Amino acid sequence: MKYGPIITDLFYTNRKKFCLKLKPNSIVLINANDEFPRSGDQNHTFKQNADLFYLTGIDQEQTILLLFPDCPNPLYKEVLFLRQTNEHIAVWEGHKYTKEEAEKASGIKTIYWLQEFDAILAAVIFYAENIYINTNENDRYEHTVSYRDLRFIQKLKEKYPLHQYLRAAPIFRNLRAVKSQVEVELISKACQITRDAFLRVLKFVKPGVSEYEIEAEIIHEFIRQRGSGHAYNPIIASGSNATILHYNENNQVCKDGEVILMDFGADYANYNADLTRSIPVNGRFTSRQKEVYNSVLHVMKESAKLLKGGTIWNSYQEEVGKIMTSELIKLKLLDKNDVEKQNPAMPLYKKYFMHGNSHHLGLDVHDFAGRYTPFAAGNVLTVEPGIYIPAEGLGIRLENNILITENGTVDLMADIPLEAEHIEELMNA
Repeated sequence: MKYGPIITDLFYTNRKKFCLKLKPNSIVLINANDEFPRSGDQNHTFKQNADLFYLTGIDQEQTILLLFPDCPNPLYKEVLFLRQTNEHIAVWEGHKYTKEEAEKASGIKTIYWLQEFDAILAAVIFYAENIYINTNENDRYEHTVSYRDLRFIQKLKEKYPLHQYLRAAPIFRNLRAVKSQVEVELISKACQITRDAFLRVLKFVKPGVSEYEIEAEIIHEFIRQRGSGHAYNPIIASGSNATILHYNENNQVCKDGEVILMDFGADYANYNADLTRSIPVNGRFTSRQKEVYNSVLHVMKESAKLLKGGTIWNSYQEEVGKIMTSELIKLKLLDKNDVEKQNPAMPLYKKYFMHGNSHHLGLDVHDFAGRYTPFAAGNVLTVEPGIYIPAEGLGIRLENNILITENGTVDLMADIPLEAEHIEELMNA
């Protein structure tokens, strides 16, 4: 890992909170993510299962966590199983956790090699009534391929058919949405790295640069500051490309007079930032570009004020839609009379602003949280309105990351340039 050590108390506390949500006499089994094949003899870069990392801080493949708070043998209340290294692995893949290093990272004292898992599980599982197992229950995910958790569950049920099987995901959904102070600090670090990448880009952009050159400047700064890389595939969309929501070809030349929409964020210690900025290629917005930009900025600022404990996402989005509708009327993109006659189920603003204004952020960019659970202190959410006008070849989106606290909100990206005039000033310095 490129990032520095994380305080072990984070993972100890996360396990304690998680175990308090379990039914009595329950065992929990959480797996590392799969290693996905990239080609004939290569895997994609490994990305840890966010739930396993949340409970252990272990960032290595082929890891299993066993939790059994009521185990009659205290030795097996918390057990971590690791892939055992050897000379061949050391030469070809490099260093793997020793037991001592894994204990230091996770705070778990009982650690075995993975080949001992079956025997130890068999020794304790019959003393449990319930088995909590995990699957991907993010409601943005559409299951199309089998993965390690599903294969593991199938084998487990074949071997131990008479236990009661329960879902761990609902517990994670509630716990992971509320960030601890250490987690906020890690997200803030990702935001700080992202800020520096954006400042680097402001000095670099000019007519004739390619979108991929901008992407290269960004990843340079991420890696230079010990980030793991991009939190997600970056969008560097100049001109009409900015009207494509998930554009990531990033292969066009940025032309004089265009606006570039850049949506990117750093991954630091598995925690993520998510920034969007729209800047003029030549360093100066046209009057129309600035008009649209300032409308998006207004929606951003007003919608951020709506983020508070107790707010429901659907109601929040409806209120954001009203603010956006007013701006679109000012821009003469919508007609007030048409708006008054619109079908409330299909509001007209969605022609120009067709995505949600916010999502949870943390170990996943679209972090695991309840869509119908009220916002609460400790939530970190994006605020990301946009206006997309294909007929004008113009798309503008602005996005910051906001922490909800008991005393209001904290913009974790408040130090990243946002005002149109400030952007122009920096680009022409």
